Amino acid sequence: MSGGLSTHMAQSGETADAECYPGFRPEYTESAYAVEPFRPYGEQDESRLWFLDFHWPRGLTPLGLLVNQDGYGWGSQLAAECLPLPGSRGITQRLIGTHTYAAAIPVPSEHEHRARMNRLRSGLNRFLDEFPEIWAAREAEIEQWWQRLLSIDPARLDTAELADHLAETRRFHRRAFEIHFEVMYPLLANHLAFRRLCDSLGVDPALVGVLLQGEHTRVMDTDRALWGLAKAARRAGLAAARLTVGPGDRVLAELAAAGGARARWATAFGDFLWAYGHRAEGTSDVALPSWLEDPTPPLGRIASFLELPAEHDFDAELDRARKERDAAADAVRGSLTGRDQRLFDSALASCRAANFPKWQDDHNVSIDLRIALPLRRASLEIAERAGADRRDDAVFLFWPELIAIAEGRSAYGPLRGLVGERRDFFERWRGRRSSLPKVLGTASDADAQDPVLAEVFGIDRTLLGNIRAAATQIVTRLSGVPAARGTARGRARVLTDAEGLHRLRPGDVLVCESTSPNWTPAFAVIAACVCDAGGILSHAAIVGREYGVPTVTAVGSATHCIRDGDEVEVDGTSGVVRVLKR
Repeated sequence: MSGGLSTHMAQSGETADAECYPGFRPEYTESAYAVEPFRPYGEQDESRLWFLDFHWPRGLTPLGLLVNQDGYGWGSQLAAECLPLPGSRGITQRLIGTHTYAAAIPVPSEHEHRARMNRLRSGLNRFLDEFPEIWAAREAEIEQWWQRLLSIDPARLDTAELADHLAETRRFHRRAFEIHFEVMYPLLANHLAFRRLCDSLGVDPALVGVLLQGEHTRVMDTDRALWGLAKAARRAGLAAARLTVGPGDRVLAELAAAGGARARWATAFGDFLWAYGHRAEGTSDVALPSWLEDPTPPLGRIASFLELPAEHDFDAELDRARKERDAAADAVRGSLTGRDQRLFDSALASCRAANFPKWQDDHNVSIDLRIALPLRRASLEIAERAGADRRDDAVFLFWPELIAIAEGRSAYGPLRGLVGERRDFFERWRGRRSSLPKVLGTASDADAQDPVLAEVFGIDRTLLGNIRAAATQIVTRLSGVPAARGTARGRARVLTDAEGLHRLRPGDVLVCESTSPNWTPAFAVIAACVCDAGGILSHAAIVGREYGVPTVTAVGSATHCIRDGDEVEVDGTSGVVRVLKR
């Protein structure tokens, strides 16, 4: 990918030095980092390739920017150094308005590349041998800390205790990201080695994901529970419209007041929330409430299930995925002989024992969907005590401002006007998301060296070429990564974030930047999925294979080229998407 692509902010009417939140100071985003800090985008960054990160399609509030500091700036870079990735020193980020652009940090010399490769080989083998024990220990560490924080009611703490509690929630946030990347990078490195082996043996690269599918995951437990509530809703005579007539709290209160079967269903839903409601509608975003705080999203998921002619058969789909997996493995073995077959079997066994697709879903439950919630609870309590107009004013404070208020070093009053301006700024930049360029800067061969960018984000020549083509012509045939096999047609539903999931109807084709774990239930509703970004190990690719939903990722410009309501055909086997009728 040497040269060939140069995309600048001027293409979307912006300047290279993008505006920041009102009252922003450079020191507000200063934090511990391993290699390179997080900061606003500037002219000095235009010599590198930056991609619009799909994890936060709404943008990030000032307090939400901690995910860049604790996650990428600290977690990814630390992990890439401790178990050294040969071609990448982790990921760094830049801020444009409220939106995050990310880039790999290249290894500067071939000598360092070789030295890191040698260190990786020995460290990776030890990690793979001990992976079940390592992940079990890390997951237990997170769970114990989570349970401790969950047991603390911020409202019962005095001022000094609340400040200490806030600081602890930040430490938990950062430690969870250390674990996230400590485990993620070696799993990805092993997966990449398997892909390279398959390529050298002439195995269809589209089969690599199939060979690892068919695993039960913790995200599926939530989906099964939602479907159980949908079945109970039918028995109670609840129609889909009844669950979406207003905010979730009001809907549940009205059902409880109705008595009888409806009240019993509301009670069952409350039990579901206590078991599964400690998750938000997005990845590691302190601005998003949990399902316990706002039950509207899970009620909407159940309502969409009620509109389907039949319930999703999880056991049948899991059996289908496993049979397809085993048949693919048998076919590959049948095409190989002797040493090649032994190499394939050994590498496949290693990837199944340390299975990235399964871990990807499991870690979302342990980490991504919930680690910001303790920080959110503490922050809201601080804002309320400080006399904020709204409790969630807290998320429009930068961390140094919030911790200073918590510790009594400053007051909220002087920030009141700034918080209002920042709310407006957030909404203005949220509305500009669809017009932002998917990539900025200049591509080089180093851009695909980070395994997260290659396998999870799908950054490659095809994606960059698609983005370039969409900028100069009307495109009705798009190509990307064939992520989940099969072909389907349907009406396109172009969504910018999870708040639009209620618009999905049975048989729709979901078109989005990418999906995250909170989108998983939608795969029981849709006919197909098309994503701007995402590699073979992205969430959409993994869930598409498990649900049997044709999926194409890393299209680059699907949300620009496909309009809401278009009739489209998705071929998840070849990776081709066609707009049939506008």
